[in-house]
Amino acid sequence: MVNFEPSVTLNNGQKMPMLGIGTWQSKPNEVRDAVDYAIDVGYRSIDTAYVYGNEAEIGETLTKKINEGKIKREDIFITTKLWSTYHHPDRVADGIKKSLERLQTNYIDLYLIHNPAHFKFIDESNNFPKDANDKVMYEKVDIVQTWKELEKAVDQGLLKAIGLSNFNKRQIQQILDNSRIKPANLQVECHAYFMQKPLFEFCKQNNITFTAYGPLGSPQRPSVRPEDPILLKEPKLAEIAQRHNKTPAQILNRFLIERGRVTIPKSVHRERIKENFEILDFKFSDDDLKELDALDKNLRYFLFEFIQDSPDYPFADPY
Repeated sequence: MVNFEPSVTLNNGQKMPMLGIGTWQSKPNEVRDAVDYAIDVGYRSIDTAYVYGNEAEIGETLTKKINEGKIKREDIFITTKLWSTYHHPDRVADGIKKSLERLQTNYIDLYLIHNPAHFKFIDESNNFPKDANDKVMYEKVDIVQTWKELEKAVDQGLLKAIGLSNFNKRQIQQILDNSRIKPANLQVECHAYFMQKPLFEFCKQNNITFTAYGPLGSPQRPSVRPEDPILLKEPKLAEIAQRHNKTPAQILNRFLIERGRVTIPKSVHRERIKENFEILDFKFSDDDLKELDALDKNLRYFLFEFIQDSPDYPFADPY
């Protein structure tokens, strides 16, 4: 297998592959085989997060592949994320250190603030601290100070690039206005039903690359609403897929790349991992692209209900 070639250039000059393997919701031990196989298939970008609880498995797998001579560390682009219990400036360095240790690496290629809400730190095992009334416990944090700690970690060589996830335009602008090192990437929900065009254009204007999570509509997501249309069952996708002898998933991932978005489909099934990778051997016609563009319904699947009562809830703003 060849490595995936298309890439975007981050604002530090670093290349980021436009296709990576996502690892959210992978059960214990599943992600180990998924990442191992993905590397054999040709993936060179892996997306994880502290809160996913699988950094250690990924680190073990990458170390194994490096020791076997299958890859070098510099061949792999690792993205992980600072969780909300580590936003306080005094705890940012500890959050980074834990991810580095679990991933068994000296540096992280791209490190994102996972979401803009700040949780109270109880202990390392409590990622969603709640009070006696089952309400999330927040704390007051200036996100600019959190960002400044990430900048220090870049200076120390621990992080190559830093960015944001699930932030809206106003929140991104706050970082842009108060930062020495600008955000290199924004990771948000994005798929054919929700192309996030205004936010994408805003990022483009500010030299921030754009990563799409949930690129296939994330049918296994929490809080699925019965009225939500299922992206993978969209009839127009089936038509286009048939024209190219491809699957709807392949069409969706290729379309995102065609429109300048990095895509990180998650799967632990070998046939799907391989399928998601094989998207370079065909070309969309202008009609294909028009039909795919027309699917955009501005439909957000992920509402982040668990932080809706936070003053920093990102999705109250238009974008």
